[in-house]
Amino acid sequence: MPPTTSTTDTRVGIVLCAGCCCGRTDPESAAPLRALCQASPDLARMRTSSCLGRCDYSDVVVVQPSPTGRRRGGRPVWFGCTDEQAAARIRDWVAEGGPGVAPLPRDLALHRISAPGTDACGVSAI
Repeated sequence: MPPTTSTTDTRVGIVLCAGCCCGRTDPESAAPLRALCQASPDLARMRTSSCLGRCDYSDVVVVQPSPTGRRRGGRPVWFGCTDEQAAARIRDWVAEGGPGVAPLPRDLALHRISAPGTDACGVSAI
């Protein structure tokens, strides 16, 4: 009998910045992501942060891989300038499994930014 995968093993994490700049330019920009988490809590869990440190790219969203995605090499993916269209594309990607499970759509890659303290390739600056 094959091992079963639990819901918590496949849930992607979504972090929305709610700091001084993010969430202020278009408060409805995160509506598709909020709707995904409310309608499908088995797909994603959402939380907010008071600041993610990339204010120059508001609105910032971080998609964290599920445990399954992380085992497959997935790492957190940072997105900036997430308008309603970008949030809808993130929602669709998360529904497909997100980091480590589904390839990042080319049009969504245009919104990808580096995390604070990393270079443009996402490598930690030491």
